[in-house]
Amino acid sequence: MPRKLKTIEIERISVEEFQQAEKTPLVVVLDNVRSMYNIGSVFRTADAFRIEEVLLCGITATPPSNEIHKTALGAEESVEWKYFNDTMDAVSYLRKKGYMLCAIEQCEGSVMLNEFQIEVGERYAVFMGNEVKGGQQCVIDECDKCIEIPQYGTKHSMNVSVTAGIVMWEFTKNRGE
Repeated sequence: MPRKLKTIEIERISVEEFQQAEKTPLVVVLDNVRSMYNIGSVFRTADAFRIEEVLLCGITATPPSNEIHKTALGAEESVEWKYFNDTMDAVSYLRKKGYMLCAIEQCEGSVMLNEFQIEVGERYAVFMGNEVKGGQQCVIDECDKCIEIPQYGTKHSMNVSVTAGIVMWEFTKNRGE
């Protein structure tokens, strides 16, 4: 039977090494996310997959915060992040830096995540909307693509931090390396 590893047996890089390490060319944008636990969870997953940056917009809380730290477990210190009062300012910031903008949303003409082709060398930003209202239409209008996660049950949506984790994993495993 395999033995479960103790935390001290798992070799992890330091925060300083993380900050210097090559990142997955992906920025995660949280657009008016209410729950600080969801925000912390996104930070923790972003650390796990070495995501380039997390942008926090609108009512989305920012570190330092005990609630964010409770689920981030310090990842808010390793993952780069910026705050934008208005998500449209984040859109402009990312456009200027040459990112392909993707709304993660159920939209007319959206591409299913399992069918989305990640282009090698392309840098992506994915927008995750509010837990109740989803992404803002004005932000979706500015995106190059809408990507949807296939769902087969009775509910029409998933928790934003779960959605972010699925999307980050797909972009990490399929980045063409």
